[in-house]
Amino acid sequence: MHDKPIGAGKERATTTAEQDDRDQAAVLQQLLFIYPEPITRSELAREMTLAGTGPDWVERSIRDLTASGLLHRREDDLLIPTRAAVRPSLSSTADERPTS
Repeated sequence: MHDKPIGAGKERATTTAEQDDRDQAAVLQQLLFIYPEPITRSELAREMTLAGTGPDWVERSIRDLTASGLLHRREDDLLIPTRAAVRPSLSSTADERPTS
């Protein structure tokens, strides 16, 4: 399912897994842009979709980001990026700290 090429005729077709990764990155980038303000799932879907396109890809991205531990989906439908998403370089900064 995730290795089916999209875009026949292009030099290199995009697989569905690559498209899913791009969609998740776009959703996470939007959430981090408005952070620390929370946003509801339906508000995010409206912001991310153009006229005539369905919000299915946004819903999949929300589901996958939540499963990956990068997004909290509260019971009131608010979406909040996790600390891991907000501070992606937290683990790399520990390596860069000077030793005394």
